[in-house]
Amino acid sequence: MAESVYKVIELVGTSTESWERAAAAAVKRAAKTLRDLRVAEISQLDMQLKDGKVESYRAKLKVSFKYEGD
Repeated sequence: MAESVYKVIELVGTSTESWERAAAAAVKRAAKTLRDLRVAEISQLDMQLKDGKVESYRAKLKVSFKYEGD
């Protein structure tokens, strides 16, 4: 097997519905500009609150993709 290198970036997705949708939004957006996404690891979940109610869900992800640079 040939050697490969992967770059890892951190993204934050948001959703008014759920953490799952927040994570999916981050991956969907990243896929528009990055090729060969491999793994997404959720590193943190939190919520934004307003007047004691959940306003939005946030998912922080570490996403890896194959590094093609020199």
